[in-house]
Amino acid sequence: MSEEANAHGTIMIAAFEGWNDACQAATNVVRHLVSHYESREVRHIRCDGYYDYQVARPMLCNVTGRRRILWPQTTFYEIDVAADKHIYAQIAPEPNYRWLDYCRQSMHIAEELDVTSMVTLGSMFADCPHTRPLPLDVSNGDCQCDMDREYSGPVGIPTVLNTMAEEEGFNVTSMWVSIPQYLGSDECAQGTMRILGRLSRIIGVDLDCGDLNDRAEQWKAQADMLMRCNDDLADYVHHLEHDYDMKAKARQVADFGAPAAEQLVREAEAFLRGHTD
Repeated sequence: MSEEANAHGTIMIAAFEGWNDACQAATNVVRHLVSHYESREVRHIRCDGYYDYQVARPMLCNVTGRRRILWPQTTFYEIDVAADKHIYAQIAPEPNYRWLDYCRQSMHIAEELDVTSMVTLGSMFADCPHTRPLPLDVSNGDCQCDMDREYSGPVGIPTVLNTMAEEEGFNVTSMWVSIPQYLGSDECAQGTMRILGRLSRIIGVDLDCGDLNDRAEQWKAQADMLMRCNDDLADYVHHLEHDYDMKAKARQVADFGAPAAEQLVREAEAFLRGHTD
């Protein structure tokens, strides 16, 4: 499935809080779209039976003097991203129980809304530098990223939802942005922007970034300050930068034949010897 083909159908994006949402970079894509475009709540999935309330705790809310308990739930939005283009979005805490039932209910709602394409969003901590474009791994029916081809291990609800959607005949795209693990758990506007930029290509609409660019610059400035105050962190980031640049160079020379590839191997070996001596 190409990104251009995906843009012609009705698209639903899905993001889940928790393990799949480092620095809230994925779920903040949905929050950003809901806050910047005309949007409406169109469906919900009740929390009953899906959540451990000691993990996804209910919230106490005081509104106009009245106390309310807000339970974790799934909300589906219809979002008008252009005059002639709307998409749907699903956002929720990752369920604790009955994932297959939950995904079947999600698929049923997608069918009710005449959705043809599912795009799941995720963010994960990784060894990558904040001084370079954050890695974005995208897989769909035509192309799997290296991470999806090589990974074996635990998965989150987006992977289960993707698998079920593919079995049901939906076009499926998975997007994961990597967040520098050394920067902790603060929100990462840069990660949100990376997903939003690729989502623009899939939808076929140039999505408004709002204040994300300014927030991303603040995020980078704070990370730069941490580096200046910590020599060990600075050395670590420089190591990540070199590794990042070597991988980028490897991708660039992949089509140039053996001599360029051999030179790259020699540079990589020299770099590794310098860090093991």
